[in-house]
Amino acid sequence: MDRKEFRDLASPAAAREAIDSLSLEGGVERVPLEEARGRVLLARIDAELDVPGFDRSNMDGYALRARDTFGADEADPARLDLVGTVHAGEEPDVTVGEGEAVEISTGAVMPEGADTMVPVERTDEAGAGVGGDDGDTADTASEVLVRTSVAPGDNVMFAGADVAAGERALGPRTRLTPRDIGLLSALGREEVPVRAKPRVGIVSTGDELVRPGESVESARGEIYDVNSYTVAAGVEDAGGEPVLYPHAGDDQKEMERVLREAAAECDLVLSSGSTSASAVDVIYRVIEEQGELLLHGVGVKPGKPMLVGRLADAGPRSGDSEGGSNPSEGESAYVGLPGYPVSAMMVFRTFVAPAIREAAGVPEPASATVSGAMATEERSEQGRLRLMPVGVTTNGDGERLVYPVDKGSGATTSLSEADGVVEVPADMDYLEAGESVTVQLFSPDVQPPTLLGVGEDDPSLNRLLDDLENPRYLPVGTRPGLRRLRNGVPDFAVVAGPLERDVDASELGRWTREWGLIVEPGNPREIEGLADLVDRDLSFVNRTTDSGLRTSLERAIDDLADERDASRGELTEAIDGFDLGLRAHESPARRVIAGSADAAVGLRETAEHLDLEFVSLGDQPVRVLGDPDRLEKPGVRALVERLEE
Repeated sequence: MDRKEFRDLASPAAAREAIDSLSLEGGVERVPLEEARGRVLLARIDAELDVPGFDRSNMDGYALRARDTFGADEADPARLDLVGTVHAGEEPDVTVGEGEAVEISTGAVMPEGADTMVPVERTDEAGAGVGGDDGDTADTASEVLVRTSVAPGDNVMFAGADVAAGERALGPRTRLTPRDIGLLSALGREEVPVRAKPRVGIVSTGDELVRPGESVESARGEIYDVNSYTVAAGVEDAGGEPVLYPHAGDDQKEMERVLREAAAECDLVLSSGSTSASAVDVIYRVIEEQGELLLHGVGVKPGKPMLVGRLADAGPRSGDSEGGSNPSEGESAYVGLPGYPVSAMMVFRTFVAPAIREAAGVPEPASATVSGAMATEERSEQGRLRLMPVGVTTNGDGERLVYPVDKGSGATTSLSEADGVVEVPADMDYLEAGESVTVQLFSPDVQPPTLLGVGEDDPSLNRLLDDLENPRYLPVGTRPGLRRLRNGVPDFAVVAGPLERDVDASELGRWTREWGLIVEPGNPREIEGLADLVDRDLSFVNRTTDSGLRTSLERAIDDLADERDASRGELTEAIDGFDLGLRAHESPARRVIAGSADAAVGLRETAEHLDLEFVSLGDQPVRVLGDPDRLEKPGVRALVERLEE
């Protein structure tokens, strides 16, 4: 299959215009009240009855005529005959005349003749003894003493006072909240007409994808399908109804079948992957042949290989029947997202989510956008709109700071570690530190962390963070952690091993950890130390140069080199795999489990956790260093308290 070059890149404005030209509306549906929360009314709702439908008492007390209480007070109460009782939910069978009162419950119907009521707290009852048939005497109230004056209508809600019949209760495009549901309940509405949620079919493409829950074969390059679930959550957040379809491989016929099935059942089809111009990315050919391709390629980074078009549904295709053309009955809107998770979500958040919200009648929440100052300077490539994933934190004065979180489009953690996105215009080559920017949060539910830390990956630290409220920790390694701490981004940094230079920071706490070589269970190769790695034919897995473990290992090799009157370079060249550095503290050990390495640098705790053998090379200090200007930040104080424990 020939490789196809990208067409001229469309502008972001043209991409939005193309998506706006598509029809995403799902129509109308009537939903029962218990399912109406969050839905958008399609038409105005008018009250068809008064609410309440009767004059009712607002509290417990006595219903009476106001003029019978004129002049009454504590010293000279009005004395009224008690002629009956009315409870909530029953029809009164008594009429209030001059000089009379009726005991009444909260919410009960006001009896005929009464125009006001007085709370029980402002009254007393007067009783008269009445002999019973069994000879006992019972006190029965026959009068009520009213110790206050009341005016007509006091403590009474008249019919229609809440909502009057014929009144406009709720307007079209109202997004129904719990209080609106309460109003509809009061109006007796069993169901309401709402906008149908746009049905959005989600199809991930690529032979390498495996659904979570199934096993992956890393040797074949298989990875778990991230986009289907991430995009589905975004669709639901925007007011749509996500529908996940079985993932399509890179076979054009299978891809065509799945996409046409989704088009027949959904208002919008979103695919991810297979949108670039490589020889195996064929989805744009499917759209061209089975629908209409409006654009392919947008001047945005990440997300350049974006597709917008229309897709025919799974009805008969041209040539399927005798006698000539028999085109599909209908079509669905279509947007192709890039395959990398960051690119896919950036494009979805910027271009697709607004269109879904518009179709669903759901406005973008005001809380979905915040402003802050750039924590550091950030360079940007000119020529394309850049969608920059960012995190949000605060400095010691509580002012909001924004920092880039960008490990590349293929790194899923660029999403989990970021709070939102900053749009950097195509003609801007850098953002200055302190410059004000607007962050579009991934969701209004996003809660920026109370505490931001960076540095060394450590199991003891992980347990410590579990006891803190909403912390965020970026395990970038000791050296990058120190660099970021100097730049004023995080609240604290965790560093391990010897430091190359002094750091202007406050030590918040420290502990030690035992480090060394992790080997197979039982240590079948009888590895005793670094000398075995140098002198024997053993394979080894290291940590990256950013790690404190790597620094301690290099210092230990320096000591061995001094003993042998050799250089560090001579010894490291003799270690098979010394330059292969993995990032996380468990990753090298897992190479030992897989049988692809005889030894790996790591921690005793890691070896015990993975049921491996451990050869100790010493103890390593781990220090928690805090930004001196943020020691009074509540999250930092909580961290210090936990460290002191």
